[in-house]
Amino acid sequence: MAARTSSTRSKTLRSPAQIPLRPLGAVSDGETLTATRIPLLNATPAVPGGFAPKAFVGEIVPFTVVAFREGHDTIGVQLRLTSPDGEESLHRLSPLLDGTDRWSAEIAIDAQGRWTFRFEAFSDDFATWAHAAELKVAAGVDVPVMAALGAELLARAASEKDRPLAQRKRLTADSAALLAGDGATTIALSTDADLARVFLERPLTSLRSASAAHTLLVERTAAGVGAWYEFFPRSEGAKRLKDGTIKSGTFRTATKRLPAVAAMGFDVIYLVPIHPIGITNRKGRNNTLTTEPDDPGSPYAIGAAEGGHDAIHPDLGKPADFRAFVRAARAEGLEVALDLALQASPDHPWVDEHPEWFTTLPDGTIAYAENPPKKYQDIYPLNFDNDPEGIYREMLRVVQHWVHEGVKIFRVDNPHTKPLQFWEWLIATVNAEDPDVIFLAEAFTRPAVMRALAAVGFQQSYSYFTWRNTKSELEEFLSSVSHETSDYMRPNLFVNTHDILTEYLQFGGRAAYRIRACIAATAAPVYGVYAGYELFENVARPGSEENIDNEKYEYKLRDWEGAEAAGDSLAPLLRRLNEIRRTHPALRQLRNLAIHWSDDDSVLVYSKHLDADFTGTGDADTILVVANVDPHSVRETTVHLDTTIWGVPLGEPFEVEDLLTGAVWAWTDHNYVRLDAFAEPVHILKVRKRA
Repeated sequence: MAARTSSTRSKTLRSPAQIPLRPLGAVSDGETLTATRIPLLNATPAVPGGFAPKAFVGEIVPFTVVAFREGHDTIGVQLRLTSPDGEESLHRLSPLLDGTDRWSAEIAIDAQGRWTFRFEAFSDDFATWAHAAELKVAAGVDVPVMAALGAELLARAASEKDRPLAQRKRLTADSAALLAGDGATTIALSTDADLARVFLERPLTSLRSASAAHTLLVERTAAGVGAWYEFFPRSEGAKRLKDGTIKSGTFRTATKRLPAVAAMGFDVIYLVPIHPIGITNRKGRNNTLTTEPDDPGSPYAIGAAEGGHDAIHPDLGKPADFRAFVRAARAEGLEVALDLALQASPDHPWVDEHPEWFTTLPDGTIAYAENPPKKYQDIYPLNFDNDPEGIYREMLRVVQHWVHEGVKIFRVDNPHTKPLQFWEWLIATVNAEDPDVIFLAEAFTRPAVMRALAAVGFQQSYSYFTWRNTKSELEEFLSSVSHETSDYMRPNLFVNTHDILTEYLQFGGRAAYRIRACIAATAAPVYGVYAGYELFENVARPGSEENIDNEKYEYKLRDWEGAEAAGDSLAPLLRRLNEIRRTHPALRQLRNLAIHWSDDDSVLVYSKHLDADFTGTGDADTILVVANVDPHSVRETTVHLDTTIWGVPLGEPFEVEDLLTGAVWAWTDHNYVRLDAFAEPVHILKVRKRA
């Protein structure tokens, strides 16, 4: 059998001497070397796809990078940070010492705008010498050599003309002492903390590397911190008339609800669409196709003879009434957020003026919206294929109209049903004119799409929190949003919405409402509730995750004050949770969440810690949350804590104060807890110094 042979001719290898040398950095035409003597890799913050990472004013941002060099010489890493006004600052990074060669520094970001940052690495000649001298001299190895090397190094530093004179004199004296002294002198100087501090502030280097420049987009604090309260203006102040019909509330009557919302500690009042509602295919109660004469219809079926997205429903009042509502909210410390739903009812002026903006079916009719099995016969979705330029221009006009009316926050309905590039363009265009405008993506969709919307510009995002209820689900979810995606996606942990009433709330009773509120308010700096949550409204339309008698299709008449007076309201808990959030800066950060452990599969444990350098009070702030996520039981277990996160050695006792009940306990890293779902299902504990 014949042997197989290669179809290509073998090449003759050349000896190294025969290979022509090329200039350093060049390999061949069009190719260059990218590695440096001290590589700087995997820099963060960063966003997949090359988009700019984000932060908010007041956020503590971890800057990290992988850096190393060959051999055993010590390196240093620093961050060169440039503020939007061009001011530069240098920050030394510390090694994580976990074997990953990753270096880190936490920086408090204090100004809005575009920052730039780059990492720089260098051979730390003093630290290299000090480490070697300490080891070798103690072992009696190369004692004179280490003294001579140290003297040469200090003399080199003393020759740097831009070092302070007093520092140069000291370095000259220390250099002479090394040459004249013995091993004890070498040991003393190699371990001298003051001398080490001199070189920490200004390293002595012989090799340097620098990364490319990166951008960090810093937005206003409200982009990352807030407590949202959603309501329907038409229900606030609505009245049942003698004939049984209901008269709509107005902006004037809704204004009367604002002090109570502000008193609960919320700072954003979110309004569902306030525009005229179509008549054609109007939905009746509980999403039926049959309507009664006084059915108000879904506010998401936008557009009628009275106007479209830039108009106000006549039942709510006039533009002047809306502006008065915005002013009244601002006076209460509330900022108005408006629903931005880019769709139209069959009666919207767009349908006649721009039929190309919709999808026409073969029979000549326009396709209505569907989200199987849900059908929205009263809504036409936009089609961006035929006239994208026209749609882009009109949507920008609509947003700018409401910005000029005083609205700086938009909750965007179903953004995942519109092109991603449209949102990138719209948000960038709006923010270029007014960087204070905030967009919240209501995108309960696939992970990649949800994250991409955040990456292209949405300042906040709905998330899967609503459906993460077990201990393991919550641990995975909270870890992910606090660390994996925190450079660009800010989750707004809404506990419920007008469209979503989860099975957990339907069947978990009042304990479920308490548990979810406590976790939402403490696990992330942005969370929200939909009106009625405080009244434990938990009856669903059969076969759905939606409230029966849904407010989207009818008016809701609620007795807020009566329920609280009767002790039948969650408002006191919401008030206390928001007070805790205002008092404890650790809860106004996203990236500082740490998961701890318990022996019970239903007891969730996490902490949020903020070092004293960042609190503004001189004291560290540590909040520890222990939650029984089973709303049907009493749980007794042991929780296990990594207390080193807040600076307490393992096994050392400390005090905790329950911020909900006032109880105080002495704890260590292992503690017994009992959580009664029917009484107090959650501990929110402030870690205190031991008395």
